[in-house]
Amino acid sequence: MKIEAVFFDIGETLINEGEIYGRWADWLGVPRHTFLTKLGAVLATGGTHMDLFEYFRPGFDLVVEEKKRAEAGVANGFGADDLYPDARDCLARLHAQGLFVGIAGNQPAEAAEQLEALRLDADVIGISEVWGVEKPSHEFFERCAQLADLLPERVLYVGDRIDNDVRPALAFGMQVAFLRRGPWGHIQEDDEALARCRFVLDDLTGLPALVAP
Repeated sequence: MKIEAVFFDIGETLINEGEIYGRWADWLGVPRHTFLTKLGAVLATGGTHMDLFEYFRPGFDLVVEEKKRAEAGVANGFGADDLYPDARDCLARLHAQGLFVGIAGNQPAEAAEQLEALRLDADVIGISEVWGVEKPSHEFFERCAQLADLLPERVLYVGDRIDNDVRPALAFGMQVAFLRRGPWGHIQEDDEALARCRFVLDDLTGLPALVAP
């Protein structure tokens, strides 16, 4: 089936979140290697990053802590230095090939401005908090297809998580590229779901050639 649009997840697909978690470790007074090791352990048992914060700071309130960090002048979110080295070129090449290129992921509203500042070759940027719908909901992937004005089977969704990206995108009828990087990409396993993916990638370098018209 011909691919006419490619949508990318954000965290650990386009953006390396290592420094983001590192700054949180610093803020909570936890050695970075300890913080990241515990993140892997939490994910391996089915937990989330919020469980990680709760472990090190019982009663953790993300909104309150983000406000405190902002008042203290601690950077939040991401910038150009956090962009994976293969991301910009991949999007540019796909766009040059005439494909519709989208970026869409579960992120706070301010991520929209941060992504715009990176000046990536994307036709649309979708942020869950702005849309009012987030993965793994059916509606999230439906919004992507609508923005591309294409049937789901003509859209490739690229992501690093089996639970939030691979399974729901497949269920909606999209084609999927699983990107094996970042904590979720190396910890989560589902051979059956991955067997249904159009591509399983270790990086984004070769993707434009794989989907070339």
